[in-house]
Parts: sequence; structure tokens; C-alpha cells
Amino acid sequence: MAYLLGVDTGGTYTDAVILDEAADAVIGKAKSLTTRTDLATGIGLAVDAALAAAGVQPAQIAMVSLSTTLATNALVEGQGGRVALIFIGFDADDLDRGGLIEALKGDPVVRLAGGHNHAGGEAAALDMAALEQAIKDLSDDVMGFAVASRFATRNPAHEVAARDLIRRVSGRPVTCSHELSAKLNGPKRALTAVLNARLIGMIDRLVAACERHLRAVGITAPLMVVRGDGALISAAMVRERPIETILSGPAASIVGARWLTGAVDALVSDIGGTTTDVALLRNGLPEIDPEGARVGGLRTMVEAVAMRTSGLGGDSEVHVLATGLTGGLRLGPRRLIPVSLLAVDHGPMVHAALDRWLSSDTAGEFDGRFVIPMQGQTGGLTPREATVLARVTKPMPLSQALTSRLEVAAMERLVARGLVMISGVTPSDASHVLGRLGAWDGTASVKALKLLAKRRNGSGDRIAADGAVLAQAVIDQLTAQTVECLLEAAFDEDGGFDEPPEALARHPLTRAGLNRHRGVVELTLRLGVPVIGLGASAPSYYGAVGERLGCEMILPEHAGVANAIGAVVGQVSQRAQGLVSSPGEGRFTAHLPAGLQTFNTRDAALDALEAALVAEATERAQAAGASDLRVTASRDIREALVEGNPMFIEATVTVTASGRPRVAHETQAESLTISP
Repeated sequence: MAYLLGVDTGGTYTDAVILDEAADAVIGKAKSLTTRTDLATGIGLAVDAALAAAGVQPAQIAMVSLSTTLATNALVEGQGGRVALIFIGFDADDLDRGGLIEALKGDPVVRLAGGHNHAGGEAAALDMAALEQAIKDLSDDVMGFAVASRFATRNPAHEVAARDLIRRVSGRPVTCSHELSAKLNGPKRALTAVLNARLIGMIDRLVAACERHLRAVGITAPLMVVRGDGALISAAMVRERPIETILSGPAASIVGARWLTGAVDALVSDIGGTTTDVALLRNGLPEIDPEGARVGGLRTMVEAVAMRTSGLGGDSEVHVLATGLTGGLRLGPRRLIPVSLLAVDHGPMVHAALDRWLSSDTAGEFDGRFVIPMQGQTGGLTPREATVLARVTKPMPLSQALTSRLEVAAMERLVARGLVMISGVTPSDASHVLGRLGAWDGTASVKALKLLAKRRNGSGDRIAADGAVLAQAVIDQLTAQTVECLLEAAFDEDGGFDEPPEALARHPLTRAGLNRHRGVVELTLRLGVPVIGLGASAPSYYGAVGERLGCEMILPEHAGVANAIGAVVGQVSQRAQGLVSSPGEGRFTAHLPAGLQTFNTRDAALDALEAALVAEATERAQAAGASDLRVTASRDIREALVEGNPMFIEATVTVTASGRPRVAHETQAESLTISP
């Protein structure tokens, strides 16, 4: 009998479930707060409690699988370590393409001569001397390097040479763009490499924390991690390619939703502490985004579930809008530590500050806000940023850490770097005030909402009569923004409209339809498919969402741990892709993983490439932890008619190797099946 352990580490909670594979049933589950300073603590509490609830011994666990939203959250919130981009053979204008400047956020760029042409030939020699000097200058100020070379997918030689030099000189982690995608579009590959490099430290700490606790309790089963397309990969592989874990948690939630409900067609909406993730389940399967995962406004080249991720969750920042006479509220996209949660461990400090602020007739700019120090690499800080960070030695009121308005921007930069976190009012605090939640310090929430209600709108009136009224307004705003998220996804899936989904979701006619407008014109708008609500807070919030959208709202029994369930019911899958081009008549070049090789016939080049890709995909799938492999290959041949005769242009060969995760104590021989 095999028992599987699924773990999901989110921004607020870490979940663990024990699945009885033979009975196909959840036999134990638990939740614990995610402990940012030491992730192993939160993971350990959840895992130990789930094992106890299931009555299972650690030695009986046959496989462990981990999903996470930490990478997704970091990109949505614009956080991550400082990295350097080695940009080979590109022009300065290329930095303005594909959101690369936005992704870099001021991190250093080293532009070098080099790169290749579309056929894989060297366009210019790589300036190794300049690269070595740049590495020496930067290595103390960055946590890693991203390398992108022009046409590296046609010939990766310069990226490989740069990677080897960086590792030898600095010892820092290196990400090469050709290792993440086989597609053209250098700036977009560079962006993906930058994000991957930025996430390496975070995901490495997560995997290490999980492995540390598994060893401590005696679990020897292999550790897998959920990729953004819902497939599983080994922990060793994800350490090198953490970018593949963006949308890991959401992908796991889709797999979990299908397992929990058996639904065939539905919108799946997973609300966490930081984000709301919406995807369509069609014919029982999620769609894969052909353009690459889009997170936090950035379009990557990572293959992932087609999902819309919005910075809206139970711990989203509550913004008071002072524009207009009446003002209003807006939630997110940044996650804050709820005041009620901060008060659990730092109650005297939190309550003293809240009482002091409440004693004043007016609310100060930073009243109700606290700052908490975090761990991270501090290279590249400006003197002002370093000075501000040095003051934050422990959790404290935000105003205590700032001496002037000039330091506000420095504090924001520290937040973006993940070196500090802000605590303030969130929907979780509002839920405590309304009696929907009671896990943390509800008294702190009452004080914080009362304090925020003292703020004034454009006409000079208080934004709410009291904290309870404001709390309900926050929850109503959460409902409204969740409805917008679901409508955006629905309009995007339907397509065929003249306006983008974001505009349609907020269109006056859409609002009129939701309000069932009745007049000379009658309007009604509703979703045509059910919504599966996932996440620990879904039962608290999603009833009103279903009513607003006029649709069935499905809230499965284990909705709060759906991600952890999805983590252990997936498959391992690896894909390798390559190109055959034709530099001249009668010459066919296979762009093999080991380099370029020219053949006299098209079919010979295709066969050689397919054989190499089968070997590569098989090796990667086995390294990712798969057994009982099934390998499929496809060829996309592009030709043009010239005087009635077909002329070869190029061909893309794609090989996919997939299989079930390898579990502990397996004795049967592995098999390999190849299909055309």
C-alpha cells in the first residue's frame, strides 16, 4: 500500500495532505502558517500534523510532492534577488522589448559583442576578457547571473562559454536562456532567464527546507515539485530551473480541482493570501498557454497552464482611494502581513502602537502600518537604502523606521527586494472583524479597521462610520474584484470581441447585465459554466461571488488543500525541441543539442535530430523522476511552393517523454515506449 505526501507552500499557509493511493482518498490533512524566516518550521508543522491525522508512519511514505506559489507571488509583487544580465550580441534597443527593462528593475546589464546568426553561424567573437572583468566587478553585488545570446536557440555556444566562465570566476548560479526555451525572440528569452536567476535563491531555500524536515522525521521517499503546466519534476531539476515553478500552485490546484470534483467544464478560481488564479477546465483538462505563462504583467517563455493571475488575495493591501468626493477602496496587488497575524507574535508592540494612533483625532500617513525585517542578499543597495534597512532590526511601526519623506522610496525598494515586509489592514483583518475568521488576534483587527475608518475622502468626510462598516466594504470590494477576475478569464476564453477582456469585464453594459437591468432595454449577464472555488478562504468569500455571477459555485470538501492534493496526483513530463534548417540547396542542418550537423537529405537530418531529442527528453524525464516512460515525437515541416514544386524552409521536431513519478521501494523494471 502506497501513501503519498503532498505539500503546498503559499504566501500565508503551508498545507499538507496524505493520500492513500490504493483507496484514492485523502486520509489526513493539516495547515500551518508559512514561516518566511525559516520555511522548514511551517513545512514541518503541517507535515507532522498530517501524518498524525492519517495515522501513517514516515517510513510508509512512498513519494513526496511539493507545489508552491512563492515564485508566482514574487513576480506578482515585483520581488526577488538582485541579478546581472549578460546580453550577448544584442543592441541597446533590444532592452526595451518584451518587458525586459521592467523585469530588470534597475539590475545591472553587461552588453558584449558576440552571438550568432539565424543559421547558427557566429556573428561575432565573444569578448571573453570583457566578460571576465564584468564578472569580477559584479559578483559581490548580485546573487546570480542570467545569460542571453542572440540566436542561442540556433547555436548556444556563446551562452555555454559565458556560463562556464561565470561559474569558474564567481561561483554564482547561472541561467542560460537556451536552457529555458527553444523558441526565437531573444529579449523574451532574456526576460525569462532574468526571472529564473532572480528566483533561484528563493526556490533553493524552499526545497532545502522541505528536504531538511523530511530527513529529520525519517522520510526517505523522492521529492518532486509541481511545474507550471501541472507536470512533476525532481527537486534537483527545479533548483536549476525555478522559473518552471511559476504557476506551480495554480497548476496543482487545477489538477486537484479535477480530482476533487470530477468536473468536466468549469472555471477554477483559487484564492490564496497573495493572488487569485483563474483557469478554464475544458473536457476535464486545463488549457496550456501557447504564448508562455503571464504573471504580474510579464509574459515569459515558460510553458504553463493558461491562467490569469491577479494580485488579489486574503492578505492583499487595502488602498483607500482619495480621488473624487466619495473615494473608494482597491485591493492589491501587494501582499501585506495582516495586522491580526503580526499581533500573534508581537502583540504588545502592535497594540501599543494602535492605541497610540487611535488616541489622535486624525490619522497619520503611516498609521496602522508596520515593517518586519526579512533575510536576503543586500548587495547593490544605495547608501540611503542601507541606512533604512539598518534601522529595521525587529518588527516596528513603519513611521519609526522612516525619518523623512525622502526615505519612503528607499523603503519601497527594500520591499521589492524582499528584505522587509509591510504589515497593514487586509481582507483577513476585515474577516476577523466580521466574525468570519478567528485564527489570529481579532482585537488587533478591530483596532486597525477602526483606525483606517478615520481616514477622509475628497469631501472631507470619514470613509466609513466605524470599523465594522469599513470591514464589510473591504469584503464587498473583494467580491467585486473576484468577479472582475472571473469575467476577464471568461471573456478571454470566449474571444471574438472588439475590446480586450479587461475592458469587457468592467464595461458599463457588463455591470448592467450583472445588475439585471430592466427598462426599455433588458440586460442579463451570467457565467455559462460553474465555478470551482478553491483556497482556505473560498467558503467565506465565494458564495457572494456565485450569486453575483448567477452561476453554480462548487466548494469541494477539501478545497482548502486542493493544491497539496494536486501535487501528488500529477505525471512527470519533459519536452525537447529542435530545428532543421536549410542554408542552401541540397544542404540540411540539424540543430542538435551537441551542435550543428549538416546532411545531404532532409529526412536524414530529421531522423538524426529526432534521435538526439529522444535521448535528451528521455534523460531529462528520468532525471526529473519518471518511470514507465512513454515518448512521443512530432514533426512540423514548413515548405513553400516554387513553380509548383515544394521547397523545404525549415522543420521543428518536438519530443515529449512522460511517465508516472518514481516512488520509493519500486522493484519492477522501467520500460520505455516510443510513439510517432
